[in-house]
This record gives sequence, C-alpha cells and structure tokens, in this order.
Amino acid sequence: MSECLLELKGIYKSFGGVKALQDIYLQVFAGEVLCLAGENGCGKSTLIKIISGFYRPDQGSIFLNGKEHAQMQLREAIREGIQIVYQDFSVFPNLTVYENIAVNTMVVNRRKIVRRKEMMTIAGQALEKLGADIPLHAIVEDLSVANKQLVAIARAILNNAKIIVFDEPTSALTGKEVKELFKVIRSLKEQGISILFVSHKLDEMFDICDRISILSNGKNVIDGPISDFDKKKLVYYMTGKEYQEKSLAGKVQSSSPLLEVENLGLEGYFKNISFQVYPGEVLGITGLLGSGRTELAKAIYGLLPADTGTIRIEGKEITVRSAAQGLANHISYVPEDRLTEALFMEQSITGNIVLQSIKKVSQNGMFQKPEAGKQAAHWVEHLHIKTQEPENPVSTLSGGNQQKVVLARNLMSNPKLLILNCPTVGVDIGSKMEISLLIQQVAKEGMAVILISDDPDEILTNCRRFLMMKNGKIQQEYKSSDYTDSTLYAELIR
Repeated sequence: MSECLLELKGIYKSFGGVKALQDIYLQVFAGEVLCLAGENGCGKSTLIKIISGFYRPDQGSIFLNGKEHAQMQLREAIREGIQIVYQDFSVFPNLTVYENIAVNTMVVNRRKIVRRKEMMTIAGQALEKLGADIPLHAIVEDLSVANKQLVAIARAILNNAKIIVFDEPTSALTGKEVKELFKVIRSLKEQGISILFVSHKLDEMFDICDRISILSNGKNVIDGPISDFDKKKLVYYMTGKEYQEKSLAGKVQSSSPLLEVENLGLEGYFKNISFQVYPGEVLGITGLLGSGRTELAKAIYGLLPADTGTIRIEGKEITVRSAAQGLANHISYVPEDRLTEALFMEQSITGNIVLQSIKKVSQNGMFQKPEAGKQAAHWVEHLHIKTQEPENPVSTLSGGNQQKVVLARNLMSNPKLLILNCPTVGVDIGSKMEISLLIQQVAKEGMAVILISDDPDEILTNCRRFLMMKNGKIQQEYKSSDYTDSTLYAELIR
C-alpha cells in the first residue's frame, strides 16, 4: 500500500442547522487517482473546501503527511501541497499565461516585489513539466477552454503539489480534449502526485480512476477499488436506483413532420442542413464543439437567424429572426450554459420559472404574484425540484435542480418543438436519469424534441435515430440500435 498523504477522520460540518457532512472518513494515497462521487448536494463541494482550508470542520481531524492540522488555513493547505483546479478554473482572464501560473508562488512566498522574468521562468518550467506548448505572453481569455485548464493545472503543480483536486474537469471539454487531459493526469500520477477526481461521468471514472469513494446526504456510502464496481453498482450506490441501460425512446406518433428544415445555412457555421422531426420523437443531433450544432439550434429558435433555407412548423413556413418569433411559433430552446445563458442566479426560483410566460401570470398587464407562486409551485412539484422555498434564489439549488428550473420555464410556455442543447452537462447521475425520463414524457404527450449532445450515452438512451454534424454539415442519419457508447464515441472523434 502506498503512503497515505491525506486522511480525514470523523469530519462534521453544518450550515445553519443543515448537516452538510456527518462523520466523514477519507484517505488519499500517494500516486493514486481517487474518484469522489455522489449526487449534487451529497457534500462533495463542502468536503473539497475543508480539504483546501476554505472551510473549517465543526468536528474531526485532518492529517497531512502524518501530521494533524486541526484548523488548517488556505495558505497552509497550499504550503502542504494541496491544490484545487475548480470547474471554472479560477483563472484571471485579463492577465497573461505566465502571470496566472506564477501568481500563487508570489502570494505563498509573500513576495513584495514582482519580477516578471522570474515569473516567466516559473511558468515556463511548469508548462514544460506538463508537456504543454502555450505562449507565456498570451492573454488567458483568448485561450481555448482546454488551454485555460492547462494553465490552471500548471499553477497547481507549483509549490511541490502533492494532491490536486479536479472538480468536474471535463464538463466543458471535447472528447479529444478529455483524452489529452487524462494523459496529463496519468503523467502527474507517475510523478507521485495524487489526484482527487470529482465527476458525474461513469465512463470517465472507469477510465482514469484507481479507487472510488461515494457520498450520499453528507455521509460515506462505500469506498473501494474501481475494479470492484460496474455501472449498475455505481448508480445504485450514488442514487439508490437501478441503472437502466436500455433505450427509453418512444415511438413517433404521426407520419406528418412537426418540424421541417430544408437547406438551412448560416455563413461560417453550417450549410445545406435538411431534416425532419415528428410529433412524439426525440431526434438526436451529435457532434463535437465547433461542428455547428449549437448555431443550428439557435438558428431554428431565432437567436442566430439563418441566411438561407426554410423552416416549417406543421407544414407552414415560418420566419424566425428573434427568440420572440421562435416562442410565437411554439419553439422553445434550452441553452447549453444555464449559468450565463438561461438563469438569473440571484432572482427567485419562481421568477426564473415564469419568466418566459409572463402573460400567463398577469392580469390587465399587471404581474400577479400569487398566480406566479401557484404556477411555480406546480412545476416544482411536477419536476421534483428540491427546494424548501420557491422564493429562494435559484443560486441556492444544485446544478441538476437549476437545470430543472430551466426546463420548467420552457415547458410552461407549452412548446410544440423543444430544443435541448446538452441538457445534462454538469448534473449528477440521479438528475440525469430524471431529465431523461422527463424528455420521454413530454415526447409521449406529442411534443417534438431535438436533443443536442456529444454524450453517446445520452443520445443512445433517448433517441431512436440521430444526425451527426461535422464541419457545419450533417454527415448522415444513424439508428441508435446500431451503436454502443464506445462505437458512437469512436465515430464522433474519427
């Protein structure tokens, strides 16, 4: 057994009477990749913040390299070799690559005078250690998502990093970029650095992790080598539900298409796009980032009007040059990034739900708060949104429940066509299952659904057929029954 670098014993943490962590035990060994898993709200984020020194536990002991740290501070955690690579990378977008990488070293060493040449040397050595070729003077906001992540990792390995926590590191990466990230993680592992890997994606857990520790409701559930688990076991321990590997897709309800797209084009993004979607159908559109999939969705909705081609709803040609026109034609769109494109985080759950259907909760042009509350309460119950109070800010919800708020808003507008752009990005396994069941439910009620995703499991679970986009063109139509997760993934990156 390798040396135990980090050990947490009997960790408790509460917030205002809510027990976030109860009697948590966790060990991290040298040179291993440990997966920390569990549904949103299980306590993973709180535990990470305790490990980083951001939170202090109410009770329990933290041992680093065999030494107890009762009240560990952020600076102390960094000095002891703990680094966190957050989901948003926590980089400074307006600073250069070398400034972002070397800033922690300057702070930890309490440098009063900043020497740029020294910072560049530090940054260059860190990038070289990762095998990354990124210009040191480049402004970080101009980098790709993958390179921003490499900058965050390079910063993390400085100061003799011994344990690096990756919080949902692949949520915004393409399949190819995920492979490159895993190469970096394996390289770090070979250098004796331990990785605490937080993810909702089952395939990633089996691909990169040596061991797994599962939490539920702030408590330990199970811990063991990843080889002791399969998908069914993982889902059961995380959610208490059985994993369904079969397709959920229902049958088309009419031979007349609800949506017809013919020769649709938008200069620089896609061209000659033609397809049909039928009532009761969930049509998949897959492709890597940059394939034109998101621009196509926005064009059908009206957010990014097409230059050429026609769109028909129930046989009638329509004009969609704005989101208002999309809604007027009974089209609704759930964007890829709920945080920046869909939600008003500090506004109430109620306000976010009714936003798209203000007329339904207004009388004589006046907003009716009681009616809005009534409508919101209905959707909270119908979609099982976990909240004690719908008037709470939507920021108080987990990622999966935030996504359900976005879905509630769109369903409240009674669309005939629902476009979902990567609807389960960043949500836990349980919420993903619930969202898939909801998609099938609305399709069964006669709605046509377009599901855009680069997650093979999501496409194959929800769709009988799917289209693949590459370089702004549809390659061809595929039957889901002809593919497995691995063969579809291979086709995607081919």
